[in-house]
Amino acid sequence: MPIRNEAPHLERAVASILSQDYPLAFDVCLAVAVSDDDTATVAAAIAASRPRVTVVENPAGLTPAGLNAAIAATSGTVIVRVDGHAELSNGYIRRAVETMHRTGAVNVGGIQAARGETPFEEAVAAAMTSWMGTGGARFHVGGDQGSVDTVYLGVFDRAAGDAVGWFDETLVRNQDYELNIRLRQAGGMVWFDPELSVSYRPRGSVGALAKQYYEYGYWKAEVVGRNPGSIRARQLVPALFPLILAGSVLAGPWRRAALLVPAGYAGAIAVAVGIGCRARRCRFARLAASLATMQISWGVGFNHRVLGHLTRSVVGRGE
Repeated sequence: MPIRNEAPHLERAVASILSQDYPLAFDVCLAVAVSDDDTATVAAAIAASRPRVTVVENPAGLTPAGLNAAIAATSGTVIVRVDGHAELSNGYIRRAVETMHRTGAVNVGGIQAARGETPFEEAVAAAMTSWMGTGGARFHVGGDQGSVDTVYLGVFDRAAGDAVGWFDETLVRNQDYELNIRLRQAGGMVWFDPELSVSYRPRGSVGALAKQYYEYGYWKAEVVGRNPGSIRARQLVPALFPLILAGSVLAGPWRRAALLVPAGYAGAIAVAVGIGCRARRCRFARLAASLATMQISWGVGFNHRVLGHLTRSVVGRGE
């Protein structure tokens, strides 16, 4: 479990792991990064009172470095990734391992069950479970069990992870997807099981949400640059959309037809918000703001990274 600034949530997250009904003994390793709150103190207190919990340092502060440090400090044949603000559903580990054995998968995961504790967080949760908000990935919106490109967090076969080298520490975000690419390239299968779920608390402000999705888009472009075949249509559309939207708005004064693009986008947002508000009972404006923030921030981040790649390529050819 890589943790940073998780003091308010850590006790609950660890408790959800230790309460699992898995029939074999297991250990919990907390990789603690330098934090702005009392995360290190809380982690040390948990480890002192629970013999199965250990703590390692994550001086780099990045998620993949913390994950690799925690994995290196443990010896289990199955690796369960958990975040510091997440809670596992009852029977999560047992079912995931059973699914792994039944299917032969090297990584098994389920639903990212977004649940807010404030009105804005609940609106973000509704956006995250909307096809328009996340592109329809099964771990967001659900679906049939089966082989997929990636899953949320994951329960891994250790031997398969050891063989491909675990998490790439040069990736601030999207390291899960990149690892799953290498697992699949090595002949492994990644499996989605909708009966598994892990709770997730969304960001609590527009600014924090925009930063999160900007980083998602930025590092997705980095992974796509390294693995061009990994891009999917549901990711390409939001990558291109900010450019199309900006272009249509700029062209609007000269070509009125161009304004059909932002008008159509507003209409699509309205439809998605109407569906989401009925399901989650959240306010129209909050959900609309969440959807637009997630999509546009992701696209801006993606294009920023692509522009950086292109700039370096042009400069490199000119030298």
